[in-house]
Amino acid sequence: MAVLAVHDKNQDDEIFIELLNIIERESKDNRNFVRKAVNWALRQIGKRNIKLNKIAIAKAEEIDKIDSKSAHWIAKNALKELKDEKTIQRIKKKMKN
Repeated sequence: MAVLAVHDKNQDDEIFIELLNIIERESKDNRNFVRKAVNWALRQIGKRNIKLNKIAIAKAEEIDKIDSKSAHWIAKNALKELKDEKTIQRIKKKMKN
């Protein structure tokens, strides 16, 4: 998911919106590599464009409400990056090019 979000520039936003449901479902998995992969995918989807950034932030906030240490870690880590002003400026700059 993360690699698709980074490298497939022509993919429609809808596919990534659908993938966010899988990310939410798997956010309860406490295995280290799963947790990291889910977090990475959520952050990369949220950095594709401003629309997906807002949707990914909303999904991260939903994930944070799940009763799971893994879900809380994923949400907090993703929100920190997705709400960061430098990240938002980078997204806006990328969209202008």
